[in-house]
Amino acid sequence: MGEIVPSRFRPPLWLRNPHLQTLWGPLGRKLPEVARQQERLDLADGDYLLLDWAGPAARPGQLTVILLHGLSGCSDSHYMRGLQKTFADAGVRSVAINSRGAKQPNDTALCYHAGETDDVDAVIEHVFDQDPTGHRLAIGVSLGGSRLLNWLAHRDSGRLTGVATVCSPLRLDICANRLDRGLSRLYRKHLINELLGSFERKKTHLDQVNPPEAKRLYRLNMTGIRSFWRYDDQIIAPLYGFRGASHYYAECSAGPRLLQIRTPTLILQNRDDPFMTPATLPRRDELGPAVTLEVSRHGGHVGFIAGADNRYWLEQRLLAFVQGYGFR
Repeated sequence: MGEIVPSRFRPPLWLRNPHLQTLWGPLGRKLPEVARQQERLDLADGDYLLLDWAGPAARPGQLTVILLHGLSGCSDSHYMRGLQKTFADAGVRSVAINSRGAKQPNDTALCYHAGETDDVDAVIEHVFDQDPTGHRLAIGVSLGGSRLLNWLAHRDSGRLTGVATVCSPLRLDICANRLDRGLSRLYRKHLINELLGSFERKKTHLDQVNPPEAKRLYRLNMTGIRSFWRYDDQIIAPLYGFRGASHYYAECSAGPRLLQIRTPTLILQNRDDPFMTPATLPRRDELGPAVTLEVSRHGGHVGFIAGADNRYWLEQRLLAFVQGYGFR
């Protein structure tokens, strides 16, 4: 059985609103400048991933932190840039995964979802093969956290020493319902528009480079999608072989699988996340023995914006998580 601990995050009074916390990063923050090198990782099915490396040059035995973004994000998302800048300044090497289609159209109809672990595994094996003597940690944000937790539950290869996740949708059905209510509908509309736009660009790309895969997309019904229930029912389920959205949510919600995790894992959640409700928070008897659930009262969705002295608290918290292992 794992443990549940309170977070030390305390926002200033004027920043306790969950929507201010959520929107500060994407709308109010200048993206940090960080030097990166891009690598193309070819996959077994003929597709590829783009990896963005930052931090010190590679050397045998060093630590690498693998970063995985959320839904409709990429390595240029504010939290990914912020983490890579923070880690680089501390002398820590990191690699940010761009999921299929995240930064530019990919070469198959596939994208990614909360339970997709093949691509996660491919990157972890790639980092291991580059330096088997090195140490590897992984951090997943939002849907990226769900993918990492599912990887730990279903196919942990022992390649990772530790994992941290942030604001992960541990119960996909509850989160889909939450995004249909109140101001959260604005986030839902933005995300769905971004995702559908990405598919339209990919159709044009696949028409040129992979017509059979383009036909897979043209066969999907992408009309009338105004909720994640419809998006997952009409796009994710047929692309990945689920019977529908309910089947996908049941199979890929990471919350019910936390008992299976044996690698040390820190799960950062909060009670006012507008993408979910407190009902998604697991009980202590639902946590595996290596899992620590750290819960704050405030923070929004991937916010955790503090006062002026420690504005981007999340980055410092995750740096402390990484440095706690003592690897360099």
